[in-house]
Amino acid sequence: MSSSDRDRIVLAALVFAVLFSQVLLYPGVATLVQTLGADGATSAFAATALDASMWFLVAEFAAYVAFVGVWGLASDATGRRRPFIVAGALTGAVGYAALAAVPVFGAIPFAGVLLLRVFQGAMTIGAFSLTMTMLMDLEGGHGRNMGAAGIAIGLGAALGAPVGGQLTELAPVAPLLVAAALLVSVGALVSFVGERAPDERRTARALVEGVRRRPTLSIPYAFGFVDRLTAGFFALVGTLYFQEAFGLEAGTTGLMLACFFAPFALLQYPMGALSDRIGRTVPIVVGSVCYGAGILAVGAAPSVATAALAMVGVGVLGALVAPATMALVSDLAEDRERGLAMAGFNIAGSLGFIGGFLLGGTVAGRYGYELAFLVVGGLEIAIAVVTVPVFLRLSLGGPDRLQTGDGGDV
Repeated sequence: MSSSDRDRIVLAALVFAVLFSQVLLYPGVATLVQTLGADGATSAFAATALDASMWFLVAEFAAYVAFVGVWGLASDATGRRRPFIVAGALTGAVGYAALAAVPVFGAIPFAGVLLLRVFQGAMTIGAFSLTMTMLMDLEGGHGRNMGAAGIAIGLGAALGAPVGGQLTELAPVAPLLVAAALLVSVGALVSFVGERAPDERRTARALVEGVRRRPTLSIPYAFGFVDRLTAGFFALVGTLYFQEAFGLEAGTTGLMLACFFAPFALLQYPMGALSDRIGRTVPIVVGSVCYGAGILAVGAAPSVATAALAMVGVGVLGALVAPATMALVSDLAEDRERGLAMAGFNIAGSLGFIGGFLLGGTVAGRYGYELAFLVVGGLEIAIAVVTVPVFLRLSLGGPDRLQTGDGGDV
């Protein structure tokens, strides 16, 4: 096994650990926020369980948006990844542990809980984004590298949901404690991976200008935004929908989410390799249209069994889209700007998660779940339809990674 193959496995395992720790909280988020002090009688943030859960999730992703660019800039400017991953993982572990300690040492206002959540998110995103950037640094094809990242993300989400549901039934804060332990492991294991970041140091201003001169990066960013919006929608609204519509408990809800995340995870690597061969356009554009239609099918499913089958279909289609979108970021970014380019993608994705929480939670709370599924599925279809002329124009304009996937210039 080559050193690149070995490092690809280790880095994928670290991405898995960070995502697994994050998703552990989702199936029991309503129970967790109540344990942490979301009292509807006293908190403006927690008038209902849906409101409290929404703000608890939004706080983390708001921190992602605010701080992921700082981590990317620092890494690119210094030509180092590992020290920042260690720092982000260990301080993120402290954030999870501090949240778990809230019920032990006495309840604090829910606004204080949200501030702890922001701190935890600001630190955790450094470990996550820069570990993905280290995968971008590897040789072997961007589709393969991002497929490895995708399978790690998908497996982390697929396993985190059912395990998190079971942990919640043991104790509401158990997912927080397990998440803290996992991030400590990430900080320790990343030392076994070699640095491959370009060693040329550049100023933060030069890095930002370099990325800004590549407007085509807005294409994968836009798809990343909408794709993550759908994920945030399922994490919050989908969880509550399954529990209210079908009377599922937290553990069974986790299994329902796993119906999406299992095929989403297992097919990432082969789908990423496929996009290396056939290009990015078909997997991204056609896959997104079908993915949006699958979301509509989940909302229209009349029973648990049909909803589960629809979730499996959505997972397969998501696996087609996700690695090709991340690989497109690698295709378009300069080697010296990978940290910031991936940070931009994660900013778009984090904004998408926030949009999924806020848009999905607001529409579902005011107008019902049926319209919420219609809006979110329709957005996924719309982004694909709107960008078809852009893909065609770039493809007709010359050698194009969007069309060939061969690493040629756009």
